Amino acid sequence: MSVILAARRTAVVPRGGAFARLSLADLAAPVIGALLGDAGLPPAAVEEVICANALGAGGNPARLVALAAGLPERVAGLSIDRQCAGGLDAVLLARAMVDSGVAEAVIAGGVESYSRRPLRLRTDPEGGPPVAYDQPPFTPWPARDPGMTDAAAALADRLGISRAAQEAYAVLSHARALRCDQAAEIVPVAGVARDAFARRLSPALAQRAKPLAGSITAATAAVAADAAAFVLVVSERIAAGKGLRILGGATRGGDPEEPGLAPVAVIGEVLDRAGIAPGDLALAEVMEAYAAQAMACIAGAGLDPLRVNPGGGALARGHPIGASGAILAVRLFHGLLRGRGLAAIAAAGGIGSVLLVEREG
Repeated sequence: MSVILAARRTAVVPRGGAFARLSLADLAAPVIGALLGDAGLPPAAVEEVICANALGAGGNPARLVALAAGLPERVAGLSIDRQCAGGLDAVLLARAMVDSGVAEAVIAGGVESYSRRPLRLRTDPEGGPPVAYDQPPFTPWPARDPGMTDAAAALADRLGISRAAQEAYAVLSHARALRCDQAAEIVPVAGVARDAFARRLSPALAQRAKPLAGSITAATAAVAADAAAFVLVVSERIAAGKGLRILGGATRGGDPEEPGLAPVAVIGEVLDRAGIAPGDLALAEVMEAYAAQAMACIAGAGLDPLRVNPGGGALARGHPIGASGAILAVRLFHGLLRGRGLAAIAAAGGIGSVLLVEREG
């Protein structure tokens, strides 16, 4: 059975902030170095790096990151893009490699720079000038491919999640984040050692936030951000009784018109397979791309709200797409002192990913 032996991340900094001039390698290399230091493993022990990235426009960021971190040249690097779910899926892929015996030590996670993302242009088949675009299609049917904010607004409307309820959730997320001790999980980069966005968000301030779509406002949607997060997945032989045992996990597709609900069925599937009830979980880290989305997932999966995101979520941090799922895994590693926990995230196109772990006490 595979084990997460170490887990680290940078702070999450909103687009255009202190990380604006940093490359993907600048963000990721210090995190990988800290991982190996925590685990007491030499770079030569690492057999693969799996890195999620959603905005880098191709290339192989994983190879770039591996070389920048001083890993052996034989580490080829595998880059993946499953949008918001990519960072968590990288961990699930690392688990599969270790469990199958292909490798004994794999670094997995994600890195994203909204600040330095390339511009996207689509060529005109008629020979006209290229046309800029922000989001690629996630289904072949435009009518079933809503923008994520529009999808969150529709979900809130269908489930009767009021703007006031979403604002209360966001206020709580910020308050929890401000109380959270992040020192153990964050590697200082560019002088930043704490998530930069969390603030004393009052109900009155939340009420004044700019509307984005329907009941969704700037206070109840996670901001675009820069960050890196990675975990070290190893065999039980290397772990020697330390770390988080990976009990299970899965990625599944759902209704592309309701991407925010995709994790609900996957949470149920993963827990059922492990013979675990939602109430047995000591901790859950659930992505807060939107307050409405997180609230719907928590309720739909039957999770205890008091055990979900006790240190705040993405509403109080920001959303560095390819790194967000890995950040959940890092927070789970440092927050789960004993018992079982899970991380869950939704992605555009109707995709849900879940990781289930256990720390024995």
